Amino acid sequence: MNETLTMLREAAGRTSKLVAEIGEDEFALPTPCADYNVRELINHLEWAATLFESLAQDGGFPPQKEYTGDFPERVERMLAVWARPESWEGVSQSMGLPKSVLANMALTDLVAHGWDLARATGRTFEVQEETAAALLAFARQMAPTGRERGAFGPEVPVRESAPVLDRALGVIGRDPAWKP
Repeated sequence: MNETLTMLREAAGRTSKLVAEIGEDEFALPTPCADYNVRELINHLEWAATLFESLAQDGGFPPQKEYTGDFPERVERMLAVWARPESWEGVSQSMGLPKSVLANMALTDLVAHGWDLARATGRTFEVQEETAAALLAFARQMAPTGRERGAFGPEVPVRESAPVLDRALGVIGRDPAWKP
């Protein structure tokens, strides 16, 4: 639990900082996540933070609402719930997956979409090597289920000598060379 929680906190901090830097003039920019422009992707991140907060407490799927601009507050609430030991116990009633898997899904969402936003807006997004390695291992393990459930796209081939984060992104369907 502690390693993943530490990685969640770090990814949430980086993604929150990035979201706070993005101006309204950048909202219409395309992202590597083809279904979303920048504003829609931030909206998705807001919803995902609320979702993972709910799932950690054995709740269900919250409705997706319009962009509110409160991602940093939502992700802090999510982190507060994951800081409780009981949030890591058992299986999610709504998703049928172990809570530790849900925490790794939240981490993947924060990093992948943080990277998406950085690419779309010409900023950088870095994660620690241990976080990238954890994401790569999780992505490889969950790829078939992730693709089946529509969470991951088709794998993008990335050379084995590429940075670990690039390889993790490729597994979940991102092209590390994407440019707007």
